[in-house]
Amino acid sequence: MEWTREQRYRKIEEVSPEEINNLKNKVNHCPWRQTFHIQPETGLLNDPNGFSYYNGEYHLFYQWFPLGPVHGLKYWYHTKSKNLVHWENVGIGITPGDKFDSHGAYSGSATQHNDKLHLIYTGNTRNEQWIRHPYQCMAIMNQQGEITKKLDKPIIANVPAGYTDHYRDPKVWKTGDTFYLVIGAQRDNKTGCVVLYSSVDLLTWEFEGEIKTKLDSFGYMWECPDYFELQDQGVLLFSPQGLGPEGDKYRNIYQSGYVLGAKLDLQSKVLQHGDFIELDRGFDFYAPQTMMDPEERRILVGWMGLPDIEYPTDRNEWAHCLTLPRQLFIRDGKLVQQPVKELQALRKHKYEAEATLFNETKMVDGFKGTTYELICEFEQADAMTFGIEFRASSEEKTVIKYDASQKKVILDRTLSGEEVGAAYGTTRSCNLEADRIKFHLFVDSSSVEIFVNDGTEVFTSRIFPSQNSKEIRFFATEGSVEFKAVKWDY
Repeated sequence: MEWTREQRYRKIEEVSPEEINNLKNKVNHCPWRQTFHIQPETGLLNDPNGFSYYNGEYHLFYQWFPLGPVHGLKYWYHTKSKNLVHWENVGIGITPGDKFDSHGAYSGSATQHNDKLHLIYTGNTRNEQWIRHPYQCMAIMNQQGEITKKLDKPIIANVPAGYTDHYRDPKVWKTGDTFYLVIGAQRDNKTGCVVLYSSVDLLTWEFEGEIKTKLDSFGYMWECPDYFELQDQGVLLFSPQGLGPEGDKYRNIYQSGYVLGAKLDLQSKVLQHGDFIELDRGFDFYAPQTMMDPEERRILVGWMGLPDIEYPTDRNEWAHCLTLPRQLFIRDGKLVQQPVKELQALRKHKYEAEATLFNETKMVDGFKGTTYELICEFEQADAMTFGIEFRASSEEKTVIKYDASQKKVILDRTLSGEEVGAAYGTTRSCNLEADRIKFHLFVDSSSVEIFVNDGTEVFTSRIFPSQNSKEIRFFATEGSVEFKAVKWDY
């Protein structure tokens, strides 16, 4: 259906309980509802926001349009967890509709100060001519979990000269006694960048200027920036829009990645860095956000979805979920992502297998299902290709494989079930030179997250197979490979 502007900007508070119940009923009858991922009760989820640890719990908000699988009036929806595994739906965290967020509470972040959690976000507004004006706004959560918006004025009211009204997604952190935040921006010449602000009290912010990178003309908008320091290096994450494909790179409609280098010089605003590297090689990953937890781990969560793509769940009035939490490390000049250790709490019955494959496809007792964790290591290979077919049946399969001739890892969802984003291709691949290949899969009802060689590369994707596509098959072509596999039911 075509959504009118009026339909997209209705508030959930104005909708009848009957309409909400009908929505929930449609959602609950969807065969692709996830079992261990954060997902919306109804409507559309997008960017993770306000990811933080406060008052003994992890807090994670996300962008939410409650009334259907489209982008409309955005709320912040609040979830929390004691262990990063089992998340409790708290409810709406920030409701839009006031003067400075009349057309949506857009993305932002959180920091603790004076025993309260301060949420800083972009308020989206539109005038009668539908011209956008962004404000950077604040809401404060107390130890009872009550959230109060600062309504008298925004913390940043104006867009500086030289930038368009695409100016959003503040990410805040503290260095010494000073708070800093970065904002994703678009210059007047329609190129993307990141700007920096500073404050001593979170209320009055000084525009420090643009962060100087080597990427002067790299897409038309940089969304969801996130700066942090890890293992004595500086990391800038951002999601550039408007990059064209280059070989295996930049195959999705929009990209998400990082530059790594020396720590940001907060005086000169210069960031010395290497190449832009995509964070994820799969089909559905965008707008990640990180936080530092009490163990001083740097943990990332992303949106498992993309803007401007239709998904099969749309007809059940919901769309998208968040990725599993991942701990970040730097290894060999790259960011490495690994599933947080707490996720092992999901493991139930365990199955193991070990065999040599010779130009064959093999199934193993106990290796099947729709929701599970699977670790498979391949070595001693002279096969041309080897890997795993999963969520498979006679008609469907999703394939992760290593192509030894090309030295590439390839994810193929050509036959995964109902198609999604087919205009952007049905395979994703990246180069990887290694003697041993380890695939670590987290398979849910309608997604897979694959950590390759302990997080050297990650492939995150939605898949939409039928419920009877449950087989797991191990294969090798044109030669042999040894494999060991372990699977846990979820």
